[in-house]
Amino acid sequence: MASRSVNKTILIGNLGKDPELRYTSSGVAVATFSLATNESWKDPEGNLQERTQWHNIVAWRKLAEICGEYLKKGGKVYMEGRLQYRNYDDKNGVKRYVTEIVMDEMVMLDSRGSGGGSVSDSSAPPAQEEQTGGKADDLPF
Repeated sequence: MASRSVNKTILIGNLGKDPELRYTSSGVAVATFSLATNESWKDPEGNLQERTQWHNIVAWRKLAEICGEYLKKGGKVYMEGRLQYRNYDDKNGVKRYVTEIVMDEMVMLDSRGSGGGSVSDSSAPPAQEEQTGGKADDLPF
């Protein structure tokens, strides 16, 4: 019997910047942006505390193009995706490590863009660039 595993991330947050839309050398669209999520609690003295977590988001293909067109800094979105870790060598040969969420579904939650429409990346299996993280020259960031 094969064992199953799950890699699913669900976030609701606000964009920290406008998405950056680029294309790989093979013409595949990729959008990157940051998403902020907040949590709040009361400390032992009863003071309200708040913490913001920043998440690096990557969208591919048609979903990337939609993000580039409709999402703006400050906009609120619901998104689903998977957590991904990768590394690459920067221009100086230093190994860099990246943690990101590869988005495969999104719902715009504010009145910007298409007014709360749901969008998903229902394409076939991920492109080779996505599976391998692409070559250093292909990386959009």
